[in-house]
Order: sequence, then structure tokens, then C-alpha cells
Amino acid sequence: MSVLNPITAVMAFIILMAGGLLTAMPWITPRRECFTVTVPETAQSDTRLMAFKRQYAVTMSIVTVISTVACLGAFAGMGDDGSGLAGILPFVLTTATMVPIIVSFGLMLHYRNRVRAIKADEGWQSVHACSVTFLGDVEIPQPLSLSWNLIYIPVILFTLFIGLIGYSSMPDLIPMHADFAGNVNRWEPKGPGAIAFPVVMQLFLAACMVFSHWSIIHSKKPVDPESPAASALAYGMFARAQSAFLVASGVALTAIMGFAFMISSLGYITLGQAGAAILFVTGLVLIGAIALSVIYGQSGSRVFKRMQATDMLLHDDDEHWKAGIFYWNPDDASLFLPERFGVGWTMNFARPATWAIIIGGCAITVAFVIVVSLIA
Repeated sequence: MSVLNPITAVMAFIILMAGGLLTAMPWITPRRECFTVTVPETAQSDTRLMAFKRQYAVTMSIVTVISTVACLGAFAGMGDDGSGLAGILPFVLTTATMVPIIVSFGLMLHYRNRVRAIKADEGWQSVHACSVTFLGDVEIPQPLSLSWNLIYIPVILFTLFIGLIGYSSMPDLIPMHADFAGNVNRWEPKGPGAIAFPVVMQLFLAACMVFSHWSIIHSKKPVDPESPAASALAYGMFARAQSAFLVASGVALTAIMGFAFMISSLGYITLGQAGAAILFVTGLVLIGAIALSVIYGQSGSRVFKRMQATDMLLHDDDEHWKAGIFYWNPDDASLFLPERFGVGWTMNFARPATWAIIIGGCAITVAFVIVVSLIA
């Protein structure tokens, strides 16, 4: 039986933290929403809704613990040479990662139906459709400028520089793949691909991060009709913090991904150690994402969480949220908007541009995989 290695610990930690974030989801969404259903803010103290949240949290906690233990158990059953349960380890890790997400979605749908029934019984509805745009004198924080993403350029160029100056001293065979025990199981002859591979990975990751940053800047800015000034300010703080974190975490992941692989190609560290370093930085990024979620909440819902709640319901767009998470509103010109159950942004699937972006993104991803397979 193998001892707990860094890869094991980090993988289990990532599953545990991701499950913990899903568990906390009902408490970090805006107060006017409960399991993707629009409700009066005062309804959050309703004993039935509070019971739903507790039941959701208990179930998700159990699922998260089971998934984490399954991950640790699979690693523990793997020998130091990669034998034992190594054959089923990818399946176990995929299952341990996906099950909390699937269960969370299923529970959301279950409690969404129950909240909708309570909403109908209580007559919680918006009498007059109300939409507000805040034009006050308060200076609203804005997301960081896209120019901050220029930081990726020196990071990628430095990775390329390391590869070029170290190419002559690279071994004739370059380690390209390792098992979960850190043992290399695929080598490739030394060639230009050894330099191009990490650089191409960095370019792809940086492009994804820049697009995410761009979507934050161009997202619909929600304003709560009950408290327009406070909600506009809270969302501005949330968007700015998220954009800053996106740049910082994106640069960190891009740097470690390129540097670790390039240094392992030069023989200074093993490929297993490079993978452990990448997972470690990923874990730190996840901790930061959770911290931001707890501090700010979705759309800044926790920034002014001590404000007095209201029993008014001036805005209700439940009809546009399909299954609680897919926004479909052809009358809304917005392409991006904050998610309803989660932390971050989603897209308006009624807009043709959304599908153009999705298809384009898939095409670029396929092209990336093909290029990597050719140079690796």
C-alpha cells in the first residue's frame, strides 16, 4: 500500500474544497433568491426555506466526504509502482469529482420545485414588473481593464526563453506522461515539440482566462429595485474582486504549468513533481475562489448582508431561467449575466451570439488538442 503522496493529498483536498463550495451555495446566493426561485428577502427567514437549506447542506456534506474518502481509498490501493487500483483510479477520480456536482444539481431542482410551491401558496409575486438602472453619484467600482492581461506575455516569453537556452542540455528522451504514482510511462524523442508543448498550453490557458475577463467586463450589471444604490455598489465590488482574482490566478496557473513542465523536460525535477506543483497551485487558487465566494457572495450579495430585508418583490424573472441555471430571454440584449445558482457568470442562451461562442470555443479546443497531439 502506498503512503499518502503530494498528488493524493492535493487531489483529495481539491475534491473536498469544491464539495464544500457546493455545500455553501444556498448561503452565498442573493437574498432575493432561494434555490433559483425569486422570493422576498424576508422569506429567507421562513422556517421551511431554512429547513430546505439545512437538508441540502447535510446531504452535500455527506456526499463530499464520501467522494473525498473514495479518492483517498483509490490512491491507498495503488502500489508505489503504479499497480493495484491504478487501472480504475481515473474512473474513481472522475466519479468523485462529478458526483457532488450532479447531486448538487439534483438537489437544487428538488428544492426548487418545493420553493416554487411555497411561493405559489404564499402569493409571492411581483405585482408590477420593475427594472432599474442606477445613475447615482456614488462611484461604482469597475472590473480591471483588459490591459492587465498583458502580464501573460512576459510569463509565456520567459517559458520559451528557458526552453531555448536549455534545449542543448535536454536529454534525448523527454518524459511526457506519468501515472498517479509519479512514474513516467511515456517518453518522446527530443525535438522542437519539447519547447512548443508547454508554450502552446500556456497560450491556450491564457486565451481562456482573457475571454473570461472580457465576459466579466461586458456582463449585465444586475441592480436590485429594492436597493439600487447598495446592490450596484456591491456588484461593482464583486466584479472588480473577481476580475483581479482571475488575472492573478490565471497568471499563476499559466506560469506554473509552463515552468514546471519545461523544468521537468530539462531534468531538474521529475514529471511527477511537476504535476504535484501544478495541483498545489490549483489548490491554492481554489482556496482563493472559496474565500472570495464567502466574503462577497454571488453578485456581491454578502457585501451588505446586514441590511434590513424587505418583503417587497419588485422584480421576478423566474420564467427566463430554465431548470434554474439556463437563462433564456430573447428580449434581453445581454450576452453575459451573473449565474443564479453558483458564483460567476453564465450566458443568455436565447442569443445567437452565445451559440456562436460555444461552437467557436469547441472548435478552438479541438484545434488545441490536435496541435498538442502533433507536437507532444
